[in-house]
Amino acid sequence: MNLCDFSGYAGKRICVAVSGGADSVALLYDLFSQAEQFQIAVSAVTCEHGIRGKESLRDLAFVQSFCEALGVPLRTFRADVPALARENKRGLEEAGRRFRYACFDRILKDGEADFVATAHHRDDLAETVLFRLARGTSLSGLNAIRERDGLIRPLLNVSRAEIEAYVRAHRLTYRKDRTNRDQTYMRNKIRRTVMPALERVANGAGAHLAQFARKAEEDDSYLRSLAAEQVTVGTDGVRFPLSLPAPLFARACAIAFRALGVESYTEKNIAEIFALKELQSGRKASLPNGTEGIREGDFAVIYRVCEQSAQEVPFVVGEIAFGAFTVAVSETCVKNALVFDMDMIPPTAVLRTRREGDTFTPFGGNRKKLKKYLTDKKISARAGRELPLIADGDEVFAVCGVEISDKIKVTEATSRKAYLTLGRK
Repeated sequence: MNLCDFSGYAGKRICVAVSGGADSVALLYDLFSQAEQFQIAVSAVTCEHGIRGKESLRDLAFVQSFCEALGVPLRTFRADVPALARENKRGLEEAGRRFRYACFDRILKDGEADFVATAHHRDDLAETVLFRLARGTSLSGLNAIRERDGLIRPLLNVSRAEIEAYVRAHRLTYRKDRTNRDQTYMRNKIRRTVMPALERVANGAGAHLAQFARKAEEDDSYLRSLAAEQVTVGTDGVRFPLSLPAPLFARACAIAFRALGVESYTEKNIAEIFALKELQSGRKASLPNGTEGIREGDFAVIYRVCEQSAQEVPFVVGEIAFGAFTVAVSETCVKNALVFDMDMIPPTAVLRTRREGDTFTPFGGNRKKLKKYLTDKKISARAGRELPLIADGDEVFAVCGVEISDKIKVTEATSRKAYLTLGRK
């Protein structure tokens, strides 16, 4: 009797996350018993968190002994999670989760395995659905136990009862975590009190909740793909139409935050961006982690607030840090770069932001005020104020990331080409 079918992972390397509990012990043993048949290289990882003192150390010793008996290589990570929780002002459970997933990511980045497998099962998924619904969540938050690149959940279609039966059948020993009995934790109360009562009212409730989570993930994935089609990520921020219906608008906001590296956003932040629909163009919303939202015409834009400390720096060949940007000038060919004649740049040129009175001669065009040029290019006043310029006096020779002046274009007489690119830090 097997818990899972691992035939789809034939020839792969799978590292099992083992805590010493029944679920992870059963998963490792089940994979180990099929490894030779499917030529799977099996290893294990355990994360000693220091939450339960000597008991935690005994769990570690058990995992080490169990893996040694099977001949399975084990990598051990250790941390003082209570200290990390205090230091980062997070709950103990969240700090522990972040520690574990950082360990899993390290296994994958170090090339020790193709996949890390965790022992989350169907009842865990059902309990998570109830937990999140009780706390208040959206469709996106219902299926929190999802697979992602390199992280697999082989037991998600297996119930706790089936795992316990497997453990008994194979006479496997395991460690019991006493905190799982502590009903001051909401998750334990759901597991020990709410779920049994729900099963008595509606037989198969746990299985149905897990099935609902999987369907919710399918629906959410489709809505996210629709929202992603409307999102444009640029050097001046992430924009999307204000006219998007609410389900797509919320997901567009989430996509924008992720693109900017923001994790700690809330429903309130999304509501603040949504409120821009009713405000005039140019109105802003203050957002977390140094970001802002702004209405620009018919679009919402989320962007990082530009550091204005470096308003003017010397223009040189190489990589130049400028506010929220990195300007790179190379005399070696660079793909998708703006190409110009380096000898046409005055030696007194600088890298700076826009000033009143600036003029610009677009490539193949006529000289005009830079402000009008930016308007014609549909570049917002906000973005225009932040964009790095190569300039000498009032003459702008390049709007970095946009266009070079006709005055520095490459001609037959050019002997020294240069390549200009712009990126965000």
